[in-house]
Amino acid sequence: MYIRKILLFIGVLAIISSCQKDFFQESGPGNLSFSNDSILFDTVFSSIGSATKKFIVYNNNTNPVTIENITLANTDPLNVYRINIDGFPIEQSQNIKLAANDSMFVFVEVTINPNSSQLPYLVTNKLEFETNGNTQSIELVAYGQNANFYTPMDNIFISGNDSLNFRYFSIDENTIWNNDLPHVIYGYVLIEPNATLTIEEGSQIYFHKNSGIIVGNPILGSNNDGGTLIVNGSLDNEVVFQGDRLEQWYADAPGQWDQIWMCQGSKNNQINYAIIRNGTVGIKVDTLGSSSSPTLEINNTIIENMSDIGLFAQGSFVSGHNNLITNCGRYSLVLNIGGRYNFTHSTFANHYLFGSRNTPSILINNYYEDITGTIQIRDLNEATFTNCIIDGSNVHELELQSNSLGNFNYLFDHCLLKIHPDSSISSLNEENSIEINNDINIFNSTLDQDFMISEESPALNSGKSTTVTLDLLGNSRDNTPDIGAYERVD
Repeated sequence: MYIRKILLFIGVLAIISSCQKDFFQESGPGNLSFSNDSILFDTVFSSIGSATKKFIVYNNNTNPVTIENITLANTDPLNVYRINIDGFPIEQSQNIKLAANDSMFVFVEVTINPNSSQLPYLVTNKLEFETNGNTQSIELVAYGQNANFYTPMDNIFISGNDSLNFRYFSIDENTIWNNDLPHVIYGYVLIEPNATLTIEEGSQIYFHKNSGIIVGNPILGSNNDGGTLIVNGSLDNEVVFQGDRLEQWYADAPGQWDQIWMCQGSKNNQINYAIIRNGTVGIKVDTLGSSSSPTLEINNTIIENMSDIGLFAQGSFVSGHNNLITNCGRYSLVLNIGGRYNFTHSTFANHYLFGSRNTPSILINNYYEDITGTIQIRDLNEATFTNCIIDGSNVHELELQSNSLGNFNYLFDHCLLKIHPDSSISSLNEENSIEINNDINIFNSTLDQDFMISEESPALNSGKSTTVTLDLLGNSRDNTPDIGAYERVD
C-alpha cells in the first residue's frame, strides 16, 4: 500500500525522483544527455540584476554526434537569456561535433528588471538541441516581476533500501501569505500534516503551467494526518487563484495550471471569498475528515474556466453556500463514491465557451468499479441542495448513478433543475423544485458570464428562507429569496 501511494504521487505530480545527485535524460542512439532537465534562476532581484548558471551536455554514445542547431524555442525580444557554449555565443554554435563519450559546458546568463511591466512573473523559454532530426530541450525559468516565489526543493523519503527524492515546496509549519506581493507557484506547494497555510484577503496567487497546491502529504499514506488550507478573502477583496500568464489572451483561458488538491488526511479546510479560475480542476477533495466537521467549507466563492472539473469531491464531507461554479470543460460539480455534502444558494451553470461538452453539469454516485471489475459500494449519506440552480448549455444537466446496495440519500429543496423529460431520472427526490427542459432566460447573460437572475427568471422569488441572508455580492435576501447565488436587486 505504501508503494502504491508513492506511485500515485509520482503520477499526480509528474515530478522526477532519483537516487542519483544529477538527473540524466534517457538517451537512445545519437541522443544527448544533460546534467539538468531545467535551469531555474531562483534569485529574487530587488533591482536590475543578472546571474549565470551552467549545465553539461554529454554524448554517451560510442560514436560522434553532430549537434546541428542550438536555439531558443521562443523569441526573446528583451534579450533576457544569453547562451554561451564552450566559450562561443549561441549564434556561432551550430553543427557542433561532439566526440564519443565527450561533453561540453553550456552557460546561461539571465538579466532581469523586476520592475518591468513587460515581463511576466516567470520568464520561461526552452533551449533546444537538434541532432539527427531529433529535438531535445532544457527548460529555462527565471523570476520576472517582484513577487513571492515558491519553487521545488529536494525532499528525501526512505523506502526500504532506496532513497526517493520528490521535488516540491514544503510548508511544514503554520504559515501566513498576505497581500504585500503576488505569490507565484512553480511546481507544487505541499502543506504538510500539522501545518496550516492561511491566505489573507486580497492576496493574488499565480500558478505556472502544471503547478498547484496539495493539502496534506500523499506520500505518507496512512500516516498522513492533517494539513489545512484557510483562505480568508472578503467581499471586494477576494483571494484570486489563476495562471501566471498576464497577457490578455490568457485572461479567461482554461487549463493553465493543475489543481488545488485536498488529499486524504487533510482537514478543516476553509475557503471564503475566493476566485479560482483558468485551471484544470478547481478543487479536488479526497478525504472524509470527521463526521462532525467538514473537510472543506467553501463559501462566497467563484470557480470558473476550468478545462475539466470545477469542484471534484470523492467520499468527502463538503459544505458551502453562495458559490458559483461555471464554464468547465466537463463537470461543474462531481460528488463521487459517496460522502456527505450540503450546498445552499449556489449556482452550477455550465455554459462552456471553449468547446463542446457531453457531460452534465452535476454528477452524483455511490459506487465505483475497481481494477478487477468488482463494484465497490460507497454510501452517499447526504447530498442536500437548497435554493440551488443546476443549469448549462446541454439539454440535461444532472446525472444520478446509484447502486441499491448502498445509501443514496440526496434532496433538491427549492432548486431550479435542467432535466430532459426523456432522461433516466424517472422520479426525483425533491421538494418544491422547478424542473426546466429548454433554454429559458434564467440569467442576465450566459454569453457574458453574467449569472445574476433575470427579471423573468423562474428562479425569481422561488426559494425558501434560510440562514444565508446575504448573497454573493452582499445583497440582503428577503423571506422569499431568489434561487441561486445572487439575489436580484432592481
